[in-house]
Amino acid sequence: MISNKDGFNHKWLLVTALLGVFAVAIGAVAAHAVQDPKAVAALEKAAIYQLIHTVVILVTLQLPGKFVRFSRYFFLFGIALFCGSIELKYLLGIPEATQFAPIGGVSLMVGWMVLGVSGFTQKINSN
Repeated sequence: MISNKDGFNHKWLLVTALLGVFAVAIGAVAAHAVQDPKAVAALEKAAIYQLIHTVVILVTLQLPGKFVRFSRYFFLFGIALFCGSIELKYLLGIPEATQFAPIGGVSLMVGWMVLGVSGFTQKINSN
């Protein structure tokens, strides 16, 4: 992906904007169009996880380092598999989709770990 001279990546900004819009839409559908309480709870949880990790990706756009860049991909992959599988199950009636949720959850956790490693390596590099 191409960045401008400041290192800010406008394609990632577009990705986060779309993820944010979709998360809010899922939350709205869960609140107003879904009748099953279990589905509502699952969709709301997916929307919250998606929003949180979307904001994290957005914050990482201001941080330097290769580990930060790697963390973005883990977060994006995790959102797609964890949140996406829940959304597919309850909105499109594809129950098999949730078999990918654990992989997505692990990807989100790895994203956090890689982000943590980036802080450690940045500190080492700055000394």
